[in-house]
Amino acid sequence: MAETPATNGAENIFWDLSDLYASTDEKGLGGDLATIEQLSMDFRDRWYGKFATLSIADFMTMVQEYEQLVENYGRMGSYVHLQWSTDSEHPEYGKLMQRVTETLSKASSHLIFVDTELSALSEARISELLAAPEMASRKHWLERVMDYKPHTLSEDVEQALSAKGVSSRFAWVRLHDEISNAKMFTFRGQELTIAQMTKMLYDADRATRKEAAETLSAGLKTDAKTHAYVFNTIIGDCEVNDRLRKYPTWVSSRNMSNEVSDASVQALVDAVVSRYDLVHRYYALKQRLLGLDKLYDYDRYAPVTEDSDFYTWEEARKIVVDSYTSFDKRAGDIASMFFEKNWIHGPVKKGKRSGAYSAGTIASVHPYVFMNYTGTSRDVQTLAHELGHGVHQYLSRQQGPLLMDTPLTIAETASVFGEMITFKKMFEATTSDQSKLALIMSKLDGMIATVFRQVALNRFENAVHTTRRSAGEISLDQMNEIWLQTQTDQFGNSVEFTSGYEVWWSYISHFIHTPGYVYAYAFGELLVLALYQIYLESPESFPDKYIELLSSGGSKRPEELLAPFGLDITSPTFWHNGLTFIENFVKQAEELAG
Repeated sequence: MAETPATNGAENIFWDLSDLYASTDEKGLGGDLATIEQLSMDFRDRWYGKFATLSIADFMTMVQEYEQLVENYGRMGSYVHLQWSTDSEHPEYGKLMQRVTETLSKASSHLIFVDTELSALSEARISELLAAPEMASRKHWLERVMDYKPHTLSEDVEQALSAKGVSSRFAWVRLHDEISNAKMFTFRGQELTIAQMTKMLYDADRATRKEAAETLSAGLKTDAKTHAYVFNTIIGDCEVNDRLRKYPTWVSSRNMSNEVSDASVQALVDAVVSRYDLVHRYYALKQRLLGLDKLYDYDRYAPVTEDSDFYTWEEARKIVVDSYTSFDKRAGDIASMFFEKNWIHGPVKKGKRSGAYSAGTIASVHPYVFMNYTGTSRDVQTLAHELGHGVHQYLSRQQGPLLMDTPLTIAETASVFGEMITFKKMFEATTSDQSKLALIMSKLDGMIATVFRQVALNRFENAVHTTRRSAGEISLDQMNEIWLQTQTDQFGNSVEFTSGYEVWWSYISHFIHTPGYVYAYAFGELLVLALYQIYLESPESFPDKYIELLSSGGSKRPEELLAPFGLDITSPTFWHNGLTFIENFVKQAEELAG
């Protein structure tokens, strides 16, 4: 294994959650826990059954009170989840998270009437509310409630589904997370987390990559049957909800939450699948550059040069903040705050959740970024990615609790754009063709993973959901077969799978946390490639429009948010333009390699 420094500087990068709560006693979280249900009951007593006759002024008073309750719920939920995700083996963290979850479930049952009563209003009343000038800043919230009208059930059914969620869906997600977060792999005499193990797949030494893949496969196999059962249960839960709410497909509810049509998502998927040839072409180039007779699954992320691939935390910070500042000072100033004010959790440690995310928390506080930083160039890009979310979430807070969050598709745009401007900064700093080739190949690793891999994951998810619904519970062997088939569709003959790779679906938490999520990455990447081309053409005028896009949060539909850029995401040809951009990257890599 290639030697790297023992530490990277992220070992002591811990976030400060006191902006959410300074304590868990009655002066902090404990006090809110004790009062939240009564506050929710009081809200219901004041407003239940009155939406049809309230004056506009009184309706707005109701909305403001509702927003404050949403803010309180978000503060409590964000705090316990952020705390638990850093150490899911800590019994007190798990206990507190469960207590808050159960308390909020009970309290929220008193607020369910808001959506059900709004959905029952006459068209004339809804039109009156939407037309009121006082509602302008919350208009899209009400539009979204009405979008869900065909899928909204009666209040008592909605209450029952909400109450059962704590002991059904949530419980299985938590079980999956606690098993995964506690998992350790024995590698060359060391006990390593999955984040540390997957880092080995990027090592320049092939023997290290091979041994790491074998260790991962062996470790994943021990829990695969449990994860298969959890996955089956999650799929079953989705099927029940979709059937009750009359969604036409397994992914329709996700598409609706993303504010995109089933047809446009299918057009995206079809466009990407039709260009799987780019995956084959890219890995053929990588195989040639590595001088290998065969490219195995553990070779996919191998570096193509021997350039150093290690960045300290301070180096990563400087690269990313400088990249954001070069693009726009406002973005750079916000990114800097995450480091200066301790809004990031950086180290890899046992019991900590794997991966990375940015939590938007609530409108009156700020986002927090979660990392497992190991010092690779990929981690630098991941930091840029999550800070893209962070800048977006920080700016969108001005829309208030009901509209600060954006659909996942637009949310991924900000993160991927952050990666692109960081790549641009790193690329401009390179001098030799060899270094440029290494950087482009590394970027293509990310592009292939973000577009083609995520759509292949979507095809796997689509297959298991539809098979489970038509044929009943899927065995572990069946799930493995579906995984290998959808992976083969993506890679063709360009990558050969090793024994054990068939269970690698089991560590992908998006399948459990957010069914249907993964295509949003491809959506965001291809959208960013279109935005990035506009930026290169108009670097002076673009940043203002981009900051406005981020600041708008979820106050408009995606097509409205993108209208100032002249982009039409409903056009089938739109996705092919982004794929052509990736093809040009592959051509550039081939030319540098030649």
